[in-house]
Amino acid sequence: MDFHGVFPALTTPFATDGSVSVEALKHNIARYNDTGLAGFTVIGSTGESVLLSRKEIDTIWATVKEATAPKKKLIAGTGAESTAETIERTKRAAEFGYHAALVKTPYYYKPAYKAENYIAHYRKVADASPIPVLLYSVPQFTGVSLEAAEVAALSQHPNIVGIKESSGHVQRIAEMVDAAPRSFQVLTGSASMLFPSMTVGACGAILALASALPEMCVAMFDAVQSGDLRKARELETHMLPASKIIVAQNGIPGVKYAMDLVGYRGGNPREPLLPVSDAQKTAIRDLIAKLDAQGHAPKAASLSGAVSV
Repeated sequence: MDFHGVFPALTTPFATDGSVSVEALKHNIARYNDTGLAGFTVIGSTGESVLLSRKEIDTIWATVKEATAPKKKLIAGTGAESTAETIERTKRAAEFGYHAALVKTPYYYKPAYKAENYIAHYRKVADASPIPVLLYSVPQFTGVSLEAAEVAALSQHPNIVGIKESSGHVQRIAEMVDAAPRSFQVLTGSASMLFPSMTVGACGAILALASALPEMCVAMFDAVQSGDLRKARELETHMLPASKIIVAQNGIPGVKYAMDLVGYRGGNPREPLLPVSDAQKTAIRDLIAKLDAQGHAPKAASLSGAVSV
């Protein structure tokens, strides 16, 4: 399984009554299908996975699978707190036709979790999984990190094929690339780190920013991949503020609002997350308008306000 390229961390659109909007999700996938995205990551952190019911997750998996163009790869977020539940979710994703499982670290009992806990957990999941497994280290949400030594040990498993590393530290990316076999694929989860991560061996990225600005993220990947570092540096001057304002400062609500502005269906997040404030909207709107004028964003759908789902 080849994970070279950019995968958006898909958002989950909600209708005005708070339910998952299948129509809006299909609209987004139809537009993404026409971009250079390698595929989609479904039910990850940006998809508000911890705020969804099992029934809603099944609906989303089915909808995305049905709407996705044939050549796009599908990665399902299946990580849960228990090993047994993770295995069950992973098998369920395989039944829906997903190509790989993205498995976040358990974290609730983190004072009791040591390296051996994570190694045993991931090996059991990989043993039972019908599809390849990607490790997922996202310390900003879980409070725990997979270190290079643990990744090196897990990379020896034939069904553990890579990792999404979301700490935002390029040195950690480099350490994992160096410690694991060449066949093991390291993807960054940080748009601001895409350029430097690829220069130290990352094969691609799973990015929240790519849900709002897929063309920019793909252009950066292509520039680095082709060795056009001049273009990559120029793109980075636009990607860094976009990543900071949309993702780092405003999180999922910011990503969804930015999506609204460029014609996707973002909408509001699910409570207890709250929509962006008027001041935050202004900052994101100004950024998108600037990117639009420079040709680095799709034509803005509504720079005066968000599009309703």
